[in-house]
Amino acid sequence: MNMHKPIELVSYDRRWPGAFQHIRGKLLALLPQALAIDHVGSTAIPDMAAKPLIDIDIVLPGLEHIEDATSVLLSENYEPRGNRHDDEMWAFLSRGLAPAQRVYLCPVGNRTHKNRLAFRDYLIAHPEAAADYAALKLRLATEFRMDGNCYTAEKREFVHMIVTRALRGDD
Repeated sequence: MNMHKPIELVSYDRRWPGAFQHIRGKLLALLPQALAIDHVGSTAIPDMAAKPLIDIDIVLPGLEHIEDATSVLLSENYEPRGNRHDDEMWAFLSRGLAPAQRVYLCPVGNRTHKNRLAFRDYLIAHPEAAADYAALKLRLATEFRMDGNCYTAEKREFVHMIVTRALRGDD
């Protein structure tokens, strides 16, 4: 078993959207080349239990912008977490910022970014699916409390199902 810090899910915090807007403004000032800065992940879904961490996707015009944007984030005390999802999506974690932030850099047209927006928007539009996801997350957080890799892996099938529905336009 791969040991991590305990998985901590908290009740939805109505301050998360405002916190995102504040962070977005700061990031846009730092990275004016960004085409989009999107709030993704569970903190972007009203009433969803979530890790107390604001997930943010920053869409850049192309791969050639990743290196400069990385330098900016490093200078702002974001810790690099590597290329995630095998899809040209570079992750960074805030150090010492409240609320905590996980920021992703990706080029325009990135598949993972598109899927994350589809997932978020589908759950916002379909409260019953959001409730199912919340129940799954709570069960997995208990079952895999000290194993974030298993927690994430066990959510994949549900996430894939929702993304497929969203991209097909299912109601």
